[in-house]
Amino acid sequence: MAESKDYYDILGVSKNATAAEIKSAYRKLALQYHPDRNKTKEAESKFKEVTKAYEVLSNEEKRKTYDQFGHQAFEQGAGQGPFGGAGGPFGGFGNQQGPFTYTYSSNGQGFDFGGFSDPFDIFEQFFGGGAARPRRPVYSISISFKDAVHGAEKEVKINGKKQKIKIPAGVDRGSRIRFDDYDIVVDVTPDSKFGREGYDIITEEEISYPDAALGKELSVETIDGSVKIRVPAGTKPNTLIRLSGRGVQRVRGGGRGDHYVKIKIVVPKKLTHKQKELLEALQKEEAGDSTEEKKSKGWF
Repeated sequence: MAESKDYYDILGVSKNATAAEIKSAYRKLALQYHPDRNKTKEAESKFKEVTKAYEVLSNEEKRKTYDQFGHQAFEQGAGQGPFGGAGGPFGGFGNQQGPFTYTYSSNGQGFDFGGFSDPFDIFEQFFGGGAARPRRPVYSISISFKDAVHGAEKEVKINGKKQKIKIPAGVDRGSRIRFDDYDIVVDVTPDSKFGREGYDIITEEEISYPDAALGKELSVETIDGSVKIRVPAGTKPNTLIRLSGRGVQRVRGGGRGDHYVKIKIVVPKKLTHKQKELLEALQKEEAGDSTEEKKSKGWF
């Protein structure tokens, strides 16, 4: 790998490379130069170099800044740059492994590994293993959808001993929770009514064609209870109505996701004689309106 300050050259990608191409290039180089795998003298510096390049180019805002100002904006100690400042965001010492930042703080706030317990966990999550470190026992627990979104306290038996563990609100399938000397991976039983995408909730509501055309007030079940919504007149099939802040509590950081109501319009397979007459009358009226419109515009 040639010595270069150009982050695109370091990763071996073009300046118009996609996010996927940048990630693929970084993955290949990081595996090649990671000190746990490569014991050559230059491996550590090369690993830091490709990691720094990826950390910038994988972030849309940082990439824009780099394209405008170059690598100087991201050099350590570049206090005037948009990401400069001594000691990082916690007044301590920063480092980077893969696309995740981990920081040691000297102001009493402890460690911040971007949601991971330590840098080795970060590397294992990104590459699927490879960092030599003692393994913590990992157990699994299956919980209901309701417990996942609201949080719960569960009693478990580990090594023959009963313990109570707290499941935080907002966990999802695959979430990993760290306790004193072991980890627990969560499995969530799907719910028949509520769908989930990240921290957003999705449900479906069926309405008739007349209700879609004329509008209707609906009572919608959310994870916190029923709320009333107004389906506007002229609603089309598969329209999404957003209920802001009615989704799942975020595990880290404040706020909640949203609840989306997907409107399904039901077309009856069988009609009564009266219903058929009304629809035929509507059909004729719409056909007449269409003819009058054409006449008003001229046939040619």
